Amino acid sequence: MPTNPIGNKALIRALNRSTVLNMIKTNDLIARAEVARRTGLSPATVTSITVDLVRDNLIFEKATGDSSGGRRPILLAINPHGGYVIGIKLTETQAISALTDLEANIITKGTDTLSGHSPEKVVEDLVKTVSSLLDQGGIRKKQLLGVGIGLAGIIDASRGVLRQSPIYKWQDVPLKDMLQKRINAPVYLDNDVNTLTLAERWYGSGQKVDNFLTITIGRGVGMGIVVNGRFYRGASGGAGELGHTVVDPEGPLCECGKHGCLEAYVGDPGLLRSAVEARKNVLLGFEAKTIEDLVRLANEGDPGARQVYAQAGELLGRSIANLVNIFNPSRIILNGEGTRAGEWIFGPMKEAIQCHAMPALASDVEIIIDRWGDDKWAYGAASLVLRELFESPVHREA
Repeated sequence: MPTNPIGNKALIRALNRSTVLNMIKTNDLIARAEVARRTGLSPATVTSITVDLVRDNLIFEKATGDSSGGRRPILLAINPHGGYVIGIKLTETQAISALTDLEANIITKGTDTLSGHSPEKVVEDLVKTVSSLLDQGGIRKKQLLGVGIGLAGIIDASRGVLRQSPIYKWQDVPLKDMLQKRINAPVYLDNDVNTLTLAERWYGSGQKVDNFLTITIGRGVGMGIVVNGRFYRGASGGAGELGHTVVDPEGPLCECGKHGCLEAYVGDPGLLRSAVEARKNVLLGFEAKTIEDLVRLANEGDPGARQVYAQAGELLGRSIANLVNIFNPSRIILNGEGTRAGEWIFGPMKEAIQCHAMPALASDVEIIIDRWGDDKWAYGAASLVLRELFESPVHREA
C-alpha cells in the first residue's frame, strides 16, 4: 500500500520543528547557523521553522552574537511568556496546582480542597482551579497551552483514561476528555510519579541522563523509569508499581488488597502502623499520630522512632538493590514527602543497597535525594504539557 506523502511531509515538518525548538531550549541563546550545523538541517529549513516559531511567539530574537568577520548573527531564545501551562496533582482530598511559563518558572500556585470523589465533582473542582490560577496570574485563556494532571493509579496516558485509581476507586474514567470539554484547552494525564520523572528528565537531576529511576516515598511508594532516554510505562501504563512488590507474603494488609507489599512498610500509613507497634512494645517514648510527629521524635532522639525508620529504610534499600541489579541505572533519584525523614530512613537504605546489590552495579549508580516541596507534584504535572511542546513526536508516540 502506498504511503501518504502529505502525512509524511507533516510528520517531517513536526519532527524538524521539535528538533529546532528543543535545540534552542537546550542552548539558551543560539544562532540559526549553529542550529543548522548541530541538527544537520539545511539553513533554509531552519530559517523557515524559526520564522514560524517567532510568529507563534514561542521564540524571539534576543541579542546579537560575536562576529567572525561578517554580519553579527542574531541569536534565538525561548520566549518564556509565549504561552503558559498548568499542572495539577490530585490527592485524596486536594488539587495541588501551579501555573508556569515556558521555562517552567512557577508564576502562581494554589491548593484547593476537593468537594467530592465522583468524576463529575472532581472535574468541576478542576475547572475552578484552572480559572482561579489564570485569574491570579493575570493570564488570558488563549495564552494557556494546556493542563497536565498527575495522580496515583494505573493510567493509559495516550488516551487520557484513568484505568484504576486506588484513592478514588475509579475504573476506566476518561478524565482527559471530561476536563478538556469543559476548559476548551488540551489536557494531558499521567501517573503522578511519571510526571515527576518527566520533570526530572527535562529540568532536574535527570537531565542528560539516559538511564535513571525516580522513586517517590510518602503516602505511597512509586517509581518512574527512563531506559535509553525513553520513558518505560509497560504494556498498559502500569509499570513502576514498586510499592506493590511483595517483601513478605505474611506481612500486613496493603491498601491494594495484598499482604506484605513494600508500601505497607514504607508508605506513611505503614510507618504509623509500625509506630503503634513500637509504642505497644514500649520502644516509642511518645505517641505518633502523624508522620510529622514521627519525624520530630526521630530528630529528638527517640530510639523507637529511629528504629521504625531504620526498618523501613532497610526494606526500601533491599528493594532498590533489586532494581539496581535488574536495570543497572546510572542514577536513582528519590523524592516525595517521605524524604523529610532524611538520614533516619536513607542511612539504612544506602547500607542495604551496598549490601544486596551486585558490587560492580552498585558502584555504577549515583543516589540523589531531592529536596521536597509540596508544589513539586504540580510542577511535574505541568511538565506533561511542556513535553508536548518540546519533545519529538516520534518519542511521544513511543
